[in-house]
Amino acid sequence: MNKTEHSAKGAIPEAAGPLSGIRVLDMTAVVLGPLATQTLGDYGADVIKVESPAGDLVRTGSATRRPGMASVFLGLNRNKRALCIDLRQPEGVAILRRIVPGCDVLVHNMRVEAIERLGFGYGAVTALRPDIVYCAATGFDQDGPDAGKPAFDDVIQAASGLVAITGLGKDSPDFIPTLVADKTTGLVLVNAVLAALLHRERTGVGQYVEVPMLETMASFVLAEHMGAMTFDPPGPAGYVRILAGGRSPSPTKDGYIGILPYTADRWMAFFDAVGRRDLAGLPLITDREQRTVRSKEVYALLATITQTRTTAEWMKLCHELDIPATPVYGLDDLRNHPQLVATGLFQTAQHPSVGTVRYTRPATKFAASPASVRRLAPTLGQHNEEILREVGFRDDEIAALRERKILIQKE
Repeated sequence: MNKTEHSAKGAIPEAAGPLSGIRVLDMTAVVLGPLATQTLGDYGADVIKVESPAGDLVRTGSATRRPGMASVFLGLNRNKRALCIDLRQPEGVAILRRIVPGCDVLVHNMRVEAIERLGFGYGAVTALRPDIVYCAATGFDQDGPDAGKPAFDDVIQAASGLVAITGLGKDSPDFIPTLVADKTTGLVLVNAVLAALLHRERTGVGQYVEVPMLETMASFVLAEHMGAMTFDPPGPAGYVRILAGGRSPSPTKDGYIGILPYTADRWMAFFDAVGRRDLAGLPLITDREQRTVRSKEVYALLATITQTRTTAEWMKLCHELDIPATPVYGLDDLRNHPQLVATGLFQTAQHPSVGTVRYTRPATKFAASPASVRRLAPTLGQHNEEILREVGFRDDEIAALRERKILIQKE
């Protein structure tokens, strides 16, 4: 496993990423926004994370070795500098107003009315930096009746159709056990910011960008599930092959394997290799439409065969036959996945306050301007003095702000 040594401040010199020179003011919290701004940071942007004295909610609540530095926070806030100010006080607002003109992008996931009350709505911010890319991650499109309502991953999973389709064929619907709405919307937000920056590069004009969770996730779900609702008059929505179920991991002697022969030729080659030529000629196998409609029967048949050998034996055969297949990996197994080990996805480093930490490197590879991890997740207010000095504050002014608890720092 590759190991990267960080300096005492948690920073590592690396080649500049494609967003080097871009500064992002990150007024987000929890998952959606922090994942997006972390990705921008991975791509080289200088990200200033603004937190209240209470800190980001996800500094607690997951695995931790040190208070305020929980695993979820560590996984969402690398490549950021931390500024902790009390925006309930006029002096705190004044500090942020001095920082805004030097920023290319502002991202927030507050309710719009809340950030307006703070004094950092779009109009107030463009008065300070007219060409800024201002991106609001909202729960619901602000043009609809649900504008301003609170939204979390669970709510959006339920509202977007995800919960309904996961419950098909089961006793009751259920949530997907990953923060799929937050993370998917966060990645869409990254794309939106990049597009707006390209537009500004071409025209010199910044703009307001809204990325609503519900509309984003409904579009995500319906990409393949629009079904007959596509047409006029509309029919039932849904991609029948997926909604009918059928494909599933297949049991082996010692675990499970995900195997997908996919084409008739691959299925026939598989059955021939295992000595079941009697099955290779069945319409259930040779006819694509029947394989699709009757996929439950196909995979039930497959399961009776895969149970006869170990996962390793099936992987060897599938490799020889060029059939897509993989063992089913558990979460704890992933750090030993041969592909992920070979490509160095998992890295370790010395965090200055937490000790040795493991993280996943940026997966996207840029040949000329590599993405990189230059900083590990910061402690609360870690970079207060550094950031304030950059915008002209003297040391005595910083000390006074700290004394009056307008600036907060926790080691």
